[in-house]
Amino acid sequence: MTADQMSVGELLAATVPMVATLGLEFLETTAERAVLRLPDRPDYHNHVGGPHAGAMFTLAESASGALVLAAFGDQFQRAVPLPVKAETSYKKIAKGVLTATATLGRPVADVVAELDAGERPEFPVAVTLTREDGAVTGDMTVVWTLRPNS
Repeated sequence: MTADQMSVGELLAATVPMVATLGLEFLETTAERAVLRLPDRPDYHNHVGGPHAGAMFTLAESASGALVLAAFGDQFQRAVPLPVKAETSYKKIAKGVLTATATLGRPVADVVAELDAGERPEFPVAVTLTREDGAVTGDMTVVWTLRPNS
């Protein structure tokens, strides 16, 4: 199977070993939204019985990456996607299965227009983490860039 034939989830699991290690499940990956799930695995629990903050960070960052891949994958021949910074806040204790929902903070066309103009565009991806009962346990904003190939 070539990269062109792989789903976003398969591609990330093949190229980012931590995605496979945590067993992240890809529920939806479009240019508008990515939804990933972190199974409840006791070997990744913290001292309060929920997923470790590192696992939650990886879930949220992976959801943002899946969205970037779905939204800008057609630009990767001329630019490489890179996270610039991430800000995370933890709001409630997370227990059980967690879901991360990522949304793009700028229109794809605007980002591509900057790339077309020879710029290095930056764009935010907002991610919300929720428990199975719907409670928001945290959020993350990842600022990404498309660095033009030299």
